[in-house]
Amino acid sequence: MNITLAHDMGEAFVADLHQTFPEIDFRLAYTAEEQLRAATDAEIQFGIIDRPTFLAADKLRWFHFVGIGFDPYLRSIPELVDSPVVMTNARGTHVICMADHVFAMALAFSHRLPQLFDDQRDHRWDTDKYIGTMGELAGSTMGVLAMGDIGRAVAQRAQGFDMEVYAVDIKPMDPPSGVREVWGLERLDDLLEISDWLVVTAPLTEQTRGLIDRQRLERLKPGGRIIVVSRGHIVEEDALIEGLRSGQVAGAALDATDQEPLAADNPLWDLPNVILSPHVSAESAQMLERRRQIFKDNLCRYLAGQSLLHVCDKQLGY
Repeated sequence: MNITLAHDMGEAFVADLHQTFPEIDFRLAYTAEEQLRAATDAEIQFGIIDRPTFLAADKLRWFHFVGIGFDPYLRSIPELVDSPVVMTNARGTHVICMADHVFAMALAFSHRLPQLFDDQRDHRWDTDKYIGTMGELAGSTMGVLAMGDIGRAVAQRAQGFDMEVYAVDIKPMDPPSGVREVWGLERLDDLLEISDWLVVTAPLTEQTRGLIDRQRLERLKPGGRIIVVSRGHIVEEDALIEGLRSGQVAGAALDATDQEPLAADNPLWDLPNVILSPHVSAESAQMLERRRQIFKDNLCRYLAGQSLLHVCDKQLGY
Protein backbone atom coordinates (compact mmCIF):
# COMPACT_ATOMS: atom_id res chain seq x y z
CA MET A 1 0.00 0.00 0.00
CA ASN A 2 1.29 3.45 -0.93
CA ILE A 3 0.47 6.53 1.11
CA THR A 4 1.49 10.03 0.07
CA LEU A 5 2.40 12.35 2.92
CA ALA A 6 1.71 15.75 1.37
CA HIS A 7 2.12 17.90 4.46
CA ASP A 8 5.19 18.18 6.64
CA MET A 9 4.28 17.28 10.22
CA GLY A 10 7.87 16.76 11.29
CA GLU A 11 10.52 14.07 11.02
CA ALA A 12 9.40 12.44 14.26
CA PHE A 13 5.91 11.92 12.84
CA VAL A 14 7.28 10.25 9.71
CA ALA A 15 9.53 8.00 11.81
CA ASP A 16 6.59 7.10 14.02
CA LEU A 17 4.49 6.12 11.00
CA HIS A 18 7.27 3.92 9.62
CA GLN A 19 7.66 2.20 12.97
CA THR A 20 3.93 1.76 13.61
CA PHE A 21 3.04 0.68 10.07
CA PRO A 22 6.15 -1.05 8.66
CA GLU A 23 4.17 -2.73 5.90
CA ILE A 24 3.17 0.59 4.30
CA ASP A 25 5.21 2.59 1.80
CA PHE A 26 5.02 6.21 2.96
CA ARG A 27 6.16 8.67 0.31
CA LEU A 28 7.10 12.21 1.26
CA ALA A 29 5.73 14.68 -1.30
CA TYR A 30 5.80 18.21 0.04
CA THR A 31 5.75 19.98 -3.33
CA ALA A 32 3.09 19.95 -6.03
CA GLU A 33 5.49 18.25 -8.43
CA GLU A 34 6.29 15.48 -5.95
CA GLN A 35 2.61 14.92 -5.20
CA LEU A 36 1.78 14.65 -8.90
CA ARG A 37 4.52 12.05 -9.40
CA ALA A 38 3.30 10.03 -6.42
CA ALA A 39 -0.36 10.20 -7.49
CA THR A 40 -0.35 7.30 -9.97
CA ASP A 41 -0.29 4.53 -7.37
CA ALA A 42 -1.28 6.29 -4.12
CA GLU A 43 -4.21 4.71 -2.28
CA ILE A 44 -4.23 7.34 0.47
CA GLN A 45 -3.09 10.95 0.55
CA PHE A 46 -2.48 12.76 3.81
CA GLY A 47 -2.33 16.53 4.21
CA ILE A 48 -3.34 18.52 1.16
CA ILE A 49 -4.16 17.85 -2.48
CA ASP A 50 -4.55 19.93 -5.64
CA ARG A 51 -6.69 19.29 -8.70
CA PRO A 52 -3.97 17.92 -11.04
CA THR A 53 -2.91 15.44 -8.37
CA PHE A 54 -6.48 14.41 -7.64
CA LEU A 55 -7.27 13.86 -11.33
CA ALA A 56 -4.11 11.79 -11.76
CA ALA A 57 -4.74 9.67 -8.66
CA ASP A 58 -6.71 6.82 -10.24
CA LYS A 59 -6.18 4.53 -7.25
CA LEU A 60 -6.97 7.09 -4.56
CA ARG A 61 -9.54 5.82 -2.07
CA TRP A 62 -9.07 8.13 0.91
CA PHE A 63 -7.89 11.73 1.29
CA HIS A 64 -7.24 12.93 4.82
CA PHE A 65 -7.14 16.71 5.07
CA VAL A 66 -4.76 17.81 7.80
CA GLY A 67 -6.96 20.79 8.75
CA ILE A 68 -10.65 21.32 9.40
CA GLY A 69 -12.35 23.76 7.00
CA PHE A 70 -12.23 21.96 3.66
CA ASP A 71 -14.42 24.31 1.59
CA PRO A 72 -11.47 25.47 -0.59
CA TYR A 73 -11.03 21.90 -1.86
CA LEU A 74 -14.65 21.65 -2.92
CA ARG A 75 -14.28 24.86 -4.92
CA SER A 76 -10.92 24.05 -6.49
CA ILE A 77 -11.62 20.33 -7.13
CA PRO A 78 -15.29 20.03 -8.13
CA GLU A 79 -14.69 16.42 -9.20
CA LEU A 80 -13.99 15.55 -5.56
CA VAL A 81 -17.58 16.23 -4.50
CA ASP A 82 -19.24 13.37 -6.39
CA SER A 83 -16.24 11.04 -6.42
CA PRO A 84 -16.09 7.82 -4.38
CA VAL A 85 -12.97 9.12 -2.61
CA VAL A 86 -13.65 9.34 1.12
CA MET A 87 -12.52 12.60 2.68
CA THR A 88 -11.79 13.00 6.38
CA ASN A 89 -10.44 15.92 8.36
CA ALA A 90 -8.96 16.75 11.76
CA ARG A 91 -12.20 17.83 13.37
CA GLY A 92 -12.00 18.76 17.02
CA THR A 93 -8.25 19.22 17.16
CA HIS A 94 -8.50 23.01 16.92
CA VAL A 95 -11.33 23.67 19.33
CA ILE A 96 -9.51 24.38 22.59
CA CYS A 97 -7.02 26.89 21.23
CA MET A 98 -9.58 28.69 19.03
CA ALA A 99 -12.04 29.07 21.89
CA ASP A 100 -9.23 30.40 24.07
CA HIS A 101 -8.35 32.87 21.31
CA VAL A 102 -11.89 34.25 21.33
CA PHE A 103 -11.50 35.25 24.96
CA ALA A 104 -7.97 36.53 24.45
CA MET A 105 -9.48 38.95 21.95
CA ALA A 106 -12.45 39.86 24.14
CA LEU A 107 -10.15 40.58 27.07
CA ALA A 108 -7.77 42.52 24.83
CA PHE A 109 -10.61 44.86 23.93
CA SER A 110 -12.23 45.09 27.36
CA HIS A 111 -8.90 45.70 29.14
CA ARG A 112 -7.43 47.88 26.38
CA LEU A 113 -4.38 45.69 25.90
CA PRO A 114 -3.29 47.25 22.58
CA GLN A 115 -3.12 50.67 24.25
CA LEU A 116 -1.31 49.24 27.26
CA PHE A 117 1.24 47.59 24.99
CA ASP A 118 1.75 50.88 23.15
CA ASP A 119 2.30 52.69 26.44
CA GLN A 120 4.79 50.07 27.59
CA ARG A 121 6.73 50.35 24.31
CA ASP A 122 6.83 54.13 24.66
CA HIS A 123 7.73 54.02 28.40
CA ARG A 124 4.57 55.98 29.19
CA TRP A 125 2.82 55.65 32.57
CA ASP A 126 -0.62 57.23 32.18
CA THR A 127 -2.98 56.01 34.88
CA ASP A 128 -5.56 58.71 34.28
CA LYS A 129 -6.14 57.59 30.69
CA TYR A 130 -7.52 54.25 31.87
CA ILE A 131 -9.60 55.26 34.86
CA GLY A 132 -13.18 54.19 34.30
CA THR A 133 -12.48 52.77 30.85
CA MET A 134 -11.83 49.09 31.47
CA GLY A 135 -14.66 46.76 30.56
CA GLU A 136 -16.09 43.72 32.31
CA LEU A 137 -17.22 40.59 30.49
CA ALA A 138 -19.61 39.61 33.28
CA GLY A 139 -23.17 40.50 32.40
CA SER A 140 -22.44 41.08 28.72
CA THR A 141 -24.03 39.02 25.95
CA MET A 142 -22.08 36.85 23.55
CA GLY A 143 -23.82 35.86 20.34
CA VAL A 144 -22.35 32.85 18.56
CA LEU A 145 -22.86 32.26 14.85
CA ALA A 146 -22.85 28.44 14.56
CA MET A 147 -23.11 26.19 17.59
CA GLY A 148 -20.67 23.54 16.41
CA ASP A 149 -17.60 22.27 18.24
CA ILE A 150 -15.97 25.70 18.48
CA GLY A 151 -19.21 27.44 19.39
CA ARG A 152 -19.83 25.00 22.23
CA ALA A 153 -16.31 25.48 23.57
CA VAL A 154 -16.77 29.27 23.41
CA ALA A 155 -20.06 28.98 25.32
CA GLN A 156 -18.42 26.78 27.95
CA ARG A 157 -15.76 29.41 28.60
CA ALA A 158 -18.32 32.21 28.63
CA GLN A 159 -19.95 30.58 31.66
CA GLY A 160 -16.76 31.18 33.62
CA PHE A 161 -17.01 34.88 32.83
CA ASP A 162 -20.69 35.06 33.87
CA MET A 163 -21.79 36.01 30.36
CA GLU A 164 -25.14 35.45 28.67
CA VAL A 165 -24.79 33.29 25.55
CA TYR A 166 -27.23 33.03 22.65
CA ALA A 167 -26.60 31.41 19.28
CA VAL A 168 -27.99 30.76 15.83
CA ASP A 169 -27.42 27.60 13.83
CA ILE A 170 -28.85 26.06 10.68
CA LYS A 171 -29.57 22.85 12.60
CA PRO A 172 -32.38 22.75 15.17
CA MET A 173 -30.97 21.76 18.56
CA ASP A 174 -31.56 22.05 22.26
CA PRO A 175 -29.34 24.68 23.85
CA PRO A 176 -26.11 23.10 25.15
CA SER A 177 -24.91 23.86 28.64
CA GLY A 178 -24.29 27.56 29.17
CA VAL A 179 -26.41 28.70 26.21
CA ARG A 180 -29.77 30.39 26.82
CA GLU A 181 -31.22 29.81 23.33
CA VAL A 182 -30.15 28.41 19.98
CA TRP A 183 -32.26 30.03 17.27
CA GLY A 184 -32.62 29.23 13.61
CA LEU A 185 -30.91 31.35 11.01
CA GLU A 186 -34.09 33.36 10.54
CA ARG A 187 -33.42 34.98 13.92
CA LEU A 188 -29.91 36.16 13.12
CA ASP A 189 -31.09 39.78 13.27
CA ASP A 190 -32.37 39.18 16.80
CA LEU A 191 -28.98 37.77 17.78
CA LEU A 192 -27.17 40.80 16.40
CA GLU A 193 -29.40 43.21 18.27
CA ILE A 194 -28.50 41.72 21.68
CA SER A 195 -24.81 40.90 21.09
CA ASP A 196 -22.07 42.81 22.86
CA TRP A 197 -19.75 40.23 21.30
CA LEU A 198 -20.58 38.50 18.02
CA VAL A 199 -18.37 35.44 17.54
CA VAL A 200 -18.24 33.96 14.03
CA THR A 201 -17.42 30.25 14.14
CA ALA A 202 -19.43 29.16 11.09
CA PRO A 203 -17.93 27.35 8.11
CA LEU A 204 -17.89 29.14 4.77
CA THR A 205 -20.67 27.73 2.60
CA GLU A 206 -23.00 29.19 0.00
CA GLN A 207 -25.44 29.80 2.82
CA THR A 208 -22.97 31.71 5.01
CA ARG A 209 -21.07 33.67 2.36
CA GLY A 210 -21.84 37.37 2.86
CA LEU A 211 -24.32 36.49 5.61
CA ILE A 212 -23.31 39.45 7.79
CA ASP A 213 -23.81 42.23 5.27
CA ARG A 214 -24.17 45.99 5.63
CA GLN A 215 -27.82 45.82 6.70
CA ARG A 216 -27.09 43.20 9.32
CA LEU A 217 -24.09 45.10 10.66
CA GLU A 218 -26.42 48.04 11.23
CA ARG A 219 -28.43 45.78 13.54
CA LEU A 220 -25.46 44.98 15.78
CA LYS A 221 -25.98 46.23 19.31
CA PRO A 222 -24.41 49.68 19.86
CA GLY A 223 -20.94 49.14 21.25
CA GLY A 224 -20.88 45.59 19.90
CA ARG A 225 -17.67 43.96 18.72
CA ILE A 226 -17.09 41.14 16.24
CA ILE A 227 -14.64 38.26 16.61
CA VAL A 228 -14.04 36.09 13.53
CA VAL A 229 -12.14 32.83 14.01
CA SER A 230 -13.49 30.62 11.22
CA ARG A 231 -13.49 32.09 7.73
CA GLY A 232 -13.43 35.37 5.86
CA HIS A 233 -16.23 36.24 3.41
CA ILE A 234 -18.92 35.55 6.05
CA VAL A 235 -18.79 39.16 7.25
CA GLU A 236 -18.78 41.55 4.29
CA GLU A 237 -15.38 43.19 4.64
CA ASP A 238 -16.13 46.53 2.97
CA ALA A 239 -19.23 46.96 5.09
CA LEU A 240 -17.29 46.00 8.21
CA ILE A 241 -14.63 48.62 7.46
CA GLU A 242 -17.34 51.26 7.05
CA GLY A 243 -18.93 50.20 10.33
CA LEU A 244 -15.61 50.30 12.17
CA ARG A 245 -14.85 53.77 10.83
CA SER A 246 -18.28 55.15 11.73
CA GLY A 247 -18.38 53.54 15.17
CA GLN A 248 -21.42 51.42 14.30
CA VAL A 249 -19.11 48.49 15.06
CA ALA A 250 -17.02 49.24 18.13
CA GLY A 251 -14.26 46.81 17.25
CA ALA A 252 -13.29 43.67 15.38
CA ALA A 253 -10.78 40.90 16.04
CA LEU A 254 -10.13 39.04 12.81
CA ASP A 255 -8.20 35.80 12.59
CA ALA A 256 -9.60 35.20 9.09
CA THR A 257 -10.07 37.72 6.30
CA ASP A 258 -11.36 37.71 2.73
CA GLN A 259 -7.87 37.75 1.26
CA GLU A 260 -5.04 35.90 2.97
CA PRO A 261 -2.39 37.16 3.34
CA LEU A 262 -4.12 40.48 3.88
CA ALA A 263 -3.07 43.02 1.24
CA ALA A 264 -0.62 45.63 2.51
CA ASP A 265 -2.99 48.46 1.53
CA ASN A 266 -6.06 46.98 3.22
CA PRO A 267 -7.52 49.56 5.64
CA LEU A 268 -7.95 46.92 8.34
CA TRP A 269 -4.24 47.14 9.13
CA ASP A 270 -4.47 50.70 10.38
CA LEU A 271 -7.88 50.93 12.02
CA PRO A 272 -7.35 51.56 15.75
CA ASN A 273 -10.32 49.38 16.73
CA VAL A 274 -9.10 46.26 14.90
CA ILE A 275 -6.94 43.40 16.13
CA LEU A 276 -5.54 41.18 13.37
CA SER A 277 -3.98 37.74 13.62
CA PRO A 278 -2.78 35.79 10.54
CA HIS A 279 -5.18 32.82 10.76
CA VAL A 280 -3.30 31.28 13.68
CA SER A 281 -5.94 31.00 16.40
CA ALA A 282 -5.67 27.19 16.42
CA GLU A 283 -1.90 26.87 16.19
CA SER A 284 -0.97 25.27 19.49
CA ALA A 285 1.59 22.51 19.89
CA GLN A 286 -1.14 20.35 21.42
CA MET A 287 -3.34 20.84 18.35
CA LEU A 288 -0.58 19.58 16.06
CA GLU A 289 -0.12 16.46 18.16
CA ARG A 290 -3.86 15.78 18.12
CA ARG A 291 -3.80 16.06 14.32
CA ARG A 292 -1.00 13.52 14.08
CA GLN A 293 -2.89 11.13 16.34
CA ILE A 294 -6.15 11.39 14.41
CA PHE A 295 -4.45 10.25 11.23
CA LYS A 296 -2.79 7.33 13.00
CA ASP A 297 -6.08 6.29 14.59
CA ASN A 298 -7.91 6.52 11.29
CA LEU A 299 -5.20 4.60 9.47
CA CYS A 300 -5.59 1.78 11.99
CA ARG A 301 -9.33 1.79 11.31
CA TYR A 302 -8.78 1.83 7.55
CA LEU A 303 -6.45 -1.17 7.69
CA ALA A 304 -8.95 -3.03 9.87
CA GLY A 305 -11.81 -2.30 7.49
CA GLN A 306 -13.62 -0.16 10.03
CA SER A 307 -15.50 3.07 9.37
CA LEU A 308 -13.36 6.17 9.51
CA LEU A 309 -13.69 9.00 12.00
CA HIS A 310 -14.51 12.57 10.94
CA VAL A 311 -15.80 11.80 7.46
CA CYS A 312 -16.53 15.07 5.64
CA ASP A 313 -19.90 15.74 4.06
CA LYS A 314 -18.75 16.85 0.62
CA GLN A 315 -22.24 17.95 -0.36
CA LEU A 316 -22.86 20.21 2.63
CA GLY A 317 -19.27 21.41 2.86
CA TYR A 318 -18.72 20.76 6.57
